[in-house]
Amino acid sequence: MAKQKGLSKPASCRIVVKVGTRLLTHSTGKLNLGYMEKVTRELADLCNQGHEVILVSSGSIGAGRGRLNITRNPISIPEKQAIAAVGQGLLVQIYEKLFAEYGLIVGQILLTRNDLMSRRRYINACNTVLTLLKLGVVPIINENDSVSVEELKFGDNDRLSALVAGLSDANLLVILTDIDGLYSSNPRKYPDARLIPYVEKIDEKIKAGAEESHDDLATGGMITKLQAAEVATNSGVGMYITNGFDPSVVSRLVNGEHLGTYFQPQEHFLSRRKRWIAYGQVARGSVMIDSGACNALRRENKSLLPVGVVAVEGTFAAGDLVTIKDPEGIEFGRGLTNFSSEELIWIQKRSSPDIANLIDRPFAEEVIHRDNMVIY
Repeated sequence: MAKQKGLSKPASCRIVVKVGTRLLTHSTGKLNLGYMEKVTRELADLCNQGHEVILVSSGSIGAGRGRLNITRNPISIPEKQAIAAVGQGLLVQIYEKLFAEYGLIVGQILLTRNDLMSRRRYINACNTVLTLLKLGVVPIINENDSVSVEELKFGDNDRLSALVAGLSDANLLVILTDIDGLYSSNPRKYPDARLIPYVEKIDEKIKAGAEESHDDLATGGMITKLQAAEVATNSGVGMYITNGFDPSVVSRLVNGEHLGTYFQPQEHFLSRRKRWIAYGQVARGSVMIDSGACNALRRENKSLLPVGVVAVEGTFAAGDLVTIKDPEGIEFGRGLTNFSSEELIWIQKRSSPDIANLIDRPFAEEVIHRDNMVIY
């Protein structure tokens, strides 16, 4: 394990704080107003210190259940969407009132996966967040559960908070949860589990101790937090997972204290455009390539040519995102394809001069240009 590190104390920084459902709601499903007051005061004080704060807040479905006096778990997607529609309004109304007591204005942004899949809408979301910060407004962001469909959901606000941290070029992401940090195994099951204070690289050993959540109100679990850490660190953003029952932990972290688990940002992180390629979209299919093409992509930073493609999976159009797999079928990258799946089946394993006889349209030489590709 590398030497324990943390965030050095900056004059000012841009901080994304994600607050989970378990902290924001009681077991009844109703909002924990006392906790919301504490976290609001904490974030307002950070703003007074000159920091920029973005709040990613869960709790819309939990709040909606409480307001509608629904004690059972919602089952159908329309029911979840209707409950979220009630809860979103309640949640932001309370935040607006609480932040106003400290002279701050909030702006609500509800995002769906489609908002980040489209390059134009991704840029628009980025510009909106940055403009709100410039105006001194605290953005409050949540997934728009009232319209999201299951196959295009972020899945949890951990991943959403990491995407927001990336698109806003944040300095730090703090995920507040009900556990002290990342452990070697589940501390609720294994008394000998040890806290891991610092993670330089997320590998299979780190992932081994993570588990999913089975909470009625919350989604995700430590697995989704590690996925969020991968997105954040590859976007150049350091990330803490820490116990958030006392919200003052955020200021203590910003001031240089180490609490919980810190994930070191990668030195060579992805550009904003490549973050969008890697994490903003849903892959529509995949291409399997031979060992020579693997070497060219991994070691020589080359584009993928048709001659290196040996198999095509799924149905996709030109311009869609596809995953790239090695000869063993292991995904090691992704990118925007210049050909549809039907065209790729025709031209796979062929050299460039042969393509003109098979494709009756102007075409690019590369299947995926290196500028439109991310290799893990």
